[in-house]
Amino acid sequence: MRRSVVLVLPGLVLAMLLGALDQTIMTPALPSIAADLGGLHQMPAVVTAYLVAATVVMPVYGKLGDRFGRKPVMQAAIIVFVAGALLCSLASSMPQLVAFRALQGMGGGGLMIGAQAVIGELVSPRERGRYLGFIGAAYVVAAVGGPLLGGFFVDRLTWRWIFAIYPPLGLLAFVLLTLTLHLPRPTTNSTMSSTASSAGRPPIDYAGTVALAAAVVGLVLLGQTRHPAWLTVALAGAAVWLVTARRAADPVLPLRLFRRRAFAIPVAISFLIGFALFGTLTYLPAFLQIALGAGAAQAGLVVTALMAGVLATTIASGRLITRTGRYKPYPVAGTALAGAGLALLSLLSTGLYDAPRPGALAAVAAAMALVGLGVGLVMQVMVLATQNAVDYADLGTATSSVTFLRQIGASAGVAAAGTLITWRMDGGHSQAAALGQAMPLVFALMTPLLAAAFALAILLPVRELRTNAHVEERV
Repeated sequence: MRRSVVLVLPGLVLAMLLGALDQTIMTPALPSIAADLGGLHQMPAVVTAYLVAATVVMPVYGKLGDRFGRKPVMQAAIIVFVAGALLCSLASSMPQLVAFRALQGMGGGGLMIGAQAVIGELVSPRERGRYLGFIGAAYVVAAVGGPLLGGFFVDRLTWRWIFAIYPPLGLLAFVLLTLTLHLPRPTTNSTMSSTASSAGRPPIDYAGTVALAAAVVGLVLLGQTRHPAWLTVALAGAAVWLVTARRAADPVLPLRLFRRRAFAIPVAISFLIGFALFGTLTYLPAFLQIALGAGAAQAGLVVTALMAGVLATTIASGRLITRTGRYKPYPVAGTALAGAGLALLSLLSTGLYDAPRPGALAAVAAAMALVGLGVGLVMQVMVLATQNAVDYADLGTATSSVTFLRQIGASAGVAAAGTLITWRMDGGHSQAAALGQAMPLVFALMTPLLAAAFALAILLPVRELRTNAHVEERV
């Protein structure tokens, strides 16, 4: 490993961990927060505020990094994230906490995108595979350790201590990146799209940014509330964004990139993976507790089995990609494995609510581990394939697009699963019965999406992985 990458990697992984951890650490603290600040009905907003803000700013951070450089944008994201955390720890009402969580999310989205874009600039695509394990490990630690750490603070101290850990960790990440990350600033010409004028930087696409933000807000809140008004907001925002993306000199999410199969296919696969994975995971622990009588810890072990699978194949595929230079076989195999796991989960879950079977929990955990093994072969490889397919000027935009579309898919998946459960409840079933009977249908409907992802993976163009990093090409 090159010395410069070794030096900067701890700061990058820490920054990414902060952004990912905050999406999971809050879960066990929500009841305690509601009891302390009141507003039980506003508990979902504490999580949604962060999710919406983080998703909205992802394309913005990608574009800003392309235009002004990764380092200052990463530093700004850390400052915003830490400032939001400090304010959250001091919140005296639920509306204040929700507002400060949104501010924190505006920093968190930049941390996740910025770290991956920096790696994309520092490391050649051929060598990048060996670093995928570090990225995957950050998400696994966040997914598994976040709820455990949040529960510890709630049980032993108070929920406010959750936010107290971020300033020192954020300061450490800021110092590490300030001392170790050295990248040349982008030149005016290198940050311009093919449609931009050579006279200088094109104007920032404010209209497109606002429209894309409205589309995201509408979609995420549709998933949370299932109110048709938010669907109208999402569709209107998407329509306006399409118009601005065609007319702006430097759109926040350029349509020209989607004309490249090597870009469009990985982004589409990421959307489908996010839809199927989060549409399944969101309600799975509750289903296991209702259908099988599993405890919260037992249900959590099923999620742990999935994340263990993700980590194992992320590390293995990354090393094999670096060794062989081939990346296409992994998403093909990964989508097939994940699809098989979901199909198996659908079969296992059918009838469990009416007649629980011995050993069913272990079988469900095995199916989720299979899903995890497949997902680990796909998610980070899609980032690699996308970064390899674009020029330096679009590196941040391409990186943010993969994660952004995966988040959009996740929001849509949660909305679809919630709609099915609500439909069952509207049919006269109790909440427990609606969840118990709807989830097998959710699993069954998610499986064809992964079949579509498998077909797209087969169509993924094969491009030789570059052996030079962008930073080396620009020296």
